[in-house]
Amino acid sequence: MLSLNSIIIIYTLIYYMKRFCKLFVLLALLSVLPLSAAKVDTVSVYSHSMDKDIKTVVVTPDSYSNLKKLPTVYLLHGYSGNYGSWVNDGPEVSNLSDMHDVIVVCPDGEFGSWYFDSPVDSKMMYETFVSKELVEWVDKNYNTVASRKGRAITGLSMGGHGGLYLGFRHQDVFGACGSMSGGVDIRPFPNNWDMAQRLGKQSEHPENWEKNTVINQLHLLTPNSIKIIIDCGTEDFFYDVNVKLHEELNYRNIPHDFISRPGAHNWPYWQNAVKYQFLFFSEYFVGK
Repeated sequence: MLSLNSIIIIYTLIYYMKRFCKLFVLLALLSVLPLSAAKVDTVSVYSHSMDKDIKTVVVTPDSYSNLKKLPTVYLLHGYSGNYGSWVNDGPEVSNLSDMHDVIVVCPDGEFGSWYFDSPVDSKMMYETFVSKELVEWVDKNYNTVASRKGRAITGLSMGGHGGLYLGFRHQDVFGACGSMSGGVDIRPFPNNWDMAQRLGKQSEHPENWEKNTVINQLHLLTPNSIKIIIDCGTEDFFYDVNVKLHEELNYRNIPHDFISRPGAHNWPYWQNAVKYQFLFFSEYFVGK
């Protein structure tokens, strides 16, 4: 029979073994879970061109301070999204801000702005807002690398159109640009996503559609004038227009990264795609 002291010792050992096991499990979980100390703010940025305040999310990494200038990635949402979509539906954005030491800016682009200046609706001037007014505001209020060497722009779907459209047209502002599942040629979709409200009916105003589609901006590019990354899943309804853009860039000898893999037009695809975009931009920022 065990003595009282032996029983106490055994129970004490069991107690501490249980505590140790819990601690071991906690440490193991912490070692594999992504941790982010990035700060997420929602701000209002006034647009002179549209005479209104526009909600914008700004993510600053844990390393952010007033002593170190950081590059900025402008990350655009899709047709059905808003300024909060990337941090709510793609929460790894905060981790990517920390991982790559970048500021992330997610402006609101409304439903169907497509991030161009509408020739038929003076209240929709999102090319001017994002490429000029927003960039100037961010550089004034945050410690940024305030040149094209410290700026990249990308987005998903409608925002993918915006990322390349604004990148190609404003190479003095952005040094790198990208697209995820982007509507890089809007002409095959004349009745979708409010585009006719921004450009006029295609049958009546074909010139507006020709001037405001990504694939017709390629004359603005020269080899290596801007870094380009394009990503689209093989089951995406925009896949064919992305392949045509890739082929046309190749024909014009414009270097770019083109990623294609199984996937559809959805958040699981974009949550994966955005990681490659940030890696691409990070290497641009450090000069690789």
